[in-house]
Amino acid sequence: MDKKRNIVILFGGRSAEHEVSIKSAEAVFDHLDPNQFTTQCIYFHKNGRWSLVDSPHIRKEQMEKGAFYSFLPWNSEKSMGLPKSSVYFPVLHGPYGEDGTIQGLLELADVPYVGATVMSSALGMDKAVAKSIFQSKGLPIVKHTVIHEKDFIPNKTKIKGQIKKEYSFPLFVKPSNLGSSIGITKVQSIDQLSRALDVAFRYDSKILVEQGIKGREIECSVLGNDHPISSLPGEVIPFRSFYDYQDKYREGKTKFGIPAQIPESVKEKIQEISIHAFQSIECSGMARIDFFYQEHNSKIYLNEINTIPGFTEISMYPKLWAISGIKFPSLIEKLVTLAVEKHADKKRTQDA
Repeated sequence: MDKKRNIVILFGGRSAEHEVSIKSAEAVFDHLDPNQFTTQCIYFHKNGRWSLVDSPHIRKEQMEKGAFYSFLPWNSEKSMGLPKSSVYFPVLHGPYGEDGTIQGLLELADVPYVGATVMSSALGMDKAVAKSIFQSKGLPIVKHTVIHEKDFIPNKTKIKGQIKKEYSFPLFVKPSNLGSSIGITKVQSIDQLSRALDVAFRYDSKILVEQGIKGREIECSVLGNDHPISSLPGEVIPFRSFYDYQDKYREGKTKFGIPAQIPESVKEKIQEISIHAFQSIECSGMARIDFFYQEHNSKIYLNEINTIPGFTEISMYPKLWAISGIKFPSLIEKLVTLAVEKHADKKRTQDA
């Protein structure tokens, strides 16, 4: 680059993953090459209003003291004053950030941004819809049932009876539109089912029941636009019965196998499925793809896709690229380049 490009990091947000987003923003901020980029930061309060801040590292109380503004032009008191050449880097995990909402705003503003488009973000965020697409493409997924709260409330006994009949324990209950293992319960017996359903519905009006798979948890990172590439897979070795929020971001007792010690044929298959999953929702920029691998029968199950994966110091997305030959600063540079290329391609199509 002949001159520095301005990167605007968007973080915080309205979702239950607000705190995770701040940690991701800190890591992105720390690994931006100051010789190539200038940085500005926009912090989103949990009420949806925004404020320009100096850094994601400043104390939360200091962030909360700033002047906050609305994205609605009739509520705004001043403009953001950001350079026109800025590239926006959303690290807003979960709803109102990873689901196409912030991407829609950036599309309206006609600015380049890192990551998936509005459509791809929305598809990736909704686990139920994503699984439907994966299944239509012939990708291997775990048996699951989608339950809407409006259907569940008048039919609780019937639906719980169907779950008991159709699934064996353990099984998982999770919100359809959330990440970072928030709202997920591993259900070991019928006695735990009611509470698990209540917890999931606390976070979303659409939830999933999934058959528990006894297998290794494998993750793979994908990078690119029209011709994506996949990293070496890595393994998550949970401290508890599964990799939950508490261990992901607070305790840090889970261990990682980076790269995963799996047969070469399994590694290649996981990389292949990762690319197919990425392309099936027409993703761009980045994604982390999660799997279950059963050694006894060599079966691989695609679990989910994350279009704004964690970027913290312990997150798998940057770690997997690091062992695949792309260090954190270079990874950010590539993501910014992909964002600029995606925006230019869209402008070229519109101008044709």
